[in-house]
Amino acid sequence: MDIGVIVHGPGIIDSGCALRIIDILSTMGNVSCRLGGTMGRTAVIDASLEDVIDISRKLLPSQSIRLMAEDNDVLFLLNYGKNQVTGHTFGYKVYTNSNCNARLIQIERPAEEDGVIIAWSDEIDDEFLLEVSNRLRLPIISSDMAKRIACDESNIDDDNSVIKRKVAGVAPGENVMMNGVIIGRVTDESLVITAKNNRIINMDGGVIKEHGLEKLGKVDLKKAIIKTGLLRKSDNVTPRIIKHEQSLKQTAVYLDHAAEDIYKYNKNSVIVSVGDDTTLLSSDILYRFEVPVIGITDGDLDKVVEKSFKMDDSLIIQLESGWDDIIGRKIFDEIFDENQIITIDSIDSLKDEIISLINQTDVEYHIVENQLS
Repeated sequence: MDIGVIVHGPGIIDSGCALRIIDILSTMGNVSCRLGGTMGRTAVIDASLEDVIDISRKLLPSQSIRLMAEDNDVLFLLNYGKNQVTGHTFGYKVYTNSNCNARLIQIERPAEEDGVIIAWSDEIDDEFLLEVSNRLRLPIISSDMAKRIACDESNIDDDNSVIKRKVAGVAPGENVMMNGVIIGRVTDESLVITAKNNRIINMDGGVIKEHGLEKLGKVDLKKAIIKTGLLRKSDNVTPRIIKHEQSLKQTAVYLDHAAEDIYKYNKNSVIVSVGDDTTLLSSDILYRFEVPVIGITDGDLDKVVEKSFKMDDSLIIQLESGWDDIIGRKIFDEIFDENQIITIDSIDSLKDEIISLINQTDVEYHIVENQLS
């Protein structure tokens, strides 16, 4: 039997559950594994699982399902939602969006008391399901039961140009991230986001971050990827350092959007990141590849991870409120000459050039040692 495994999110990897389940499934057939989503990639690297879980392509979980359904008899979706509601809602949406009638089994929150096995397809052999249940020591629930939990908590109302979408399993104080951009914060036990003509206009049960909406721009609320809370919860992370040969030509990258694929810049010499969350994420990810970051921030941090790392030769500059984008644009125009990647003499010379440019303005700034402190 050919078994395809889609691993989603850092939680299932950091908990050790992903590897344990993969090892068990490997005794039941020929197993191939792929990451679905992007936030689990750092966890795969830290756990040295690149040879076990394919992270070479940036695919949504539904895209991974469509890809792997072609060559496998059955698929497993491994996930560790922050609660039962978010986990079931995630699985239902992924299965629906895959639109390929795959024989999909979801393993949800396997180390928790409410951990379950969800058979999303009716075509899965009952004896096989029972064997999986016995080996993982998890109960099986029907897709109908999982749908009821998911659908009761997450729905979309569409009235011509106005769309309302309920977000599942939220808690007060959590960040609201849409398509990789922080657009607000949860203030209630329920959250409904409203869009008109593909623009977010209201957040019932939350407060909008206007600057985030400016970065987000137009969005299809029906298809948008919405996350709440921390992107990686574990505070017991040991980052793995990956050595690579330094190029004789030093290059700098300009980055002003956290949703970009930061990993593809891991062979550059330095990243100039604009915005608090962009700087936090890029410095944490690129720490693994020994790439320093020059961060242009204004102290408006939303804390998207529990713990963050950065290279010692990184430089985090905190400006007055609202000035990060203004200075960032000047850096892009005057130093990068409107190019995303440029050749530099040295990292220190680029730092000096940026500080000199800031000093030409009236804005006050200071150097930050730790964004999370």
